[in-house]
Amino acid sequence: MDFLELTKKRYSCRNFSDKKVEKEKLEKILEAGRFAPTGRNNQPQRILVLQEEKELEKIKECTPYGWNAPVMFIVCYDKEVSWKRKADGKDGGIVDASIVTAHMMLEVTNLELGTTWIGSFDPEKVKEVYHIPDFYEVVALLPIGYPSDEAKPSDNHEKRLPLEETVYWESFH
Repeated sequence: MDFLELTKKRYSCRNFSDKKVEKEKLEKILEAGRFAPTGRNNQPQRILVLQEEKELEKIKECTPYGWNAPVMFIVCYDKEVSWKRKADGKDGGIVDASIVTAHMMLEVTNLELGTTWIGSFDPEKVKEVYHIPDFYEVVALLPIGYPSDEAKPSDNHEKRLPLEETVYWESFH
């Protein structure tokens, strides 16, 4: 599939079937994340994969979202490993983990699975419930599964601003 076609095909899936996701597909998704670029190639991403019902159930303590997906990735970065910008000390870990997450989301779509980026969660509760070390920062929750028959893109999915409103050439004047 053409890359631009793939990016347009991806949508925020919020309705999953109960069909289990094959381990080979999960490994491909994780591999896509492993090959994502990171600052100085430090690869600070740390991903917790949840598949067991009792572990998936606990996500409800951290967010009202999850849509009963059969798999949940908790995407974090290790603050002790992430690249820091010298000019101001800005931690690049959140950017790195976001790039990794985006790569995984595109591979999910490529594999005919569904996902959405959950950003609305209590990070401290996630750390507590899943025993995530203090030096890890939680960036995203990524539910993954086969879309249900009712799953479809939101009405806003194809509403995009024209490039002229978001892209500037040579200056912002």
